[in-house]
Amino acid sequence: MQPRIVLFEGGYRPGDIHVFPDQFRLYLILSEVRALRYAVGIGKPGLYQSGEFTIGRKAKWPWWRPTKAMIKRDPAAYAPFADGMRGGPKNPLGARALYLYDDEGRDTYLRVHGTNKPWTIGSAVSNGCARLTNTHISHLYDRVPIGTRVVLHEKSAV
Repeated sequence: MQPRIVLFEGGYRPGDIHVFPDQFRLYLILSEVRALRYAVGIGKPGLYQSGEFTIGRKAKWPWWRPTKAMIKRDPAAYAPFADGMRGGPKNPLGARALYLYDDEGRDTYLRVHGTNKPWTIGSAVSNGCARLTNTHISHLYDRVPIGTRVVLHEKSAV
């Protein structure tokens, strides 16, 4: 699904990003009644974290290192990368990353990023981040500055 301009009402501020996990959709609010809609993948059950954040950093072909919690959860998958991985087509953060910071200016380790596994879009398989195809994250990346507000909405209990 390509990014689309859609009707979007509800009092959201233009320039903000909103992720609705139950819809697997991310919206960049363009005006009081329009938004750019993207399909996303979200965090696995128990790893998705809702809240309000700010883009504190942006990176093209970002460097990646799994967190200690990721290594503890799945050492076979993540321990080999404990020292990190350079950006590139095999990197799980994909082509671009938007780093989400909390209200005190600290990196939360949550990201809106690309993926080297585009078939995971529309599912809950990440370690907490919102992921888009590399084409879509590049499209979004070019449209949002550092300081953009990002709202990860609550996931419904099912």
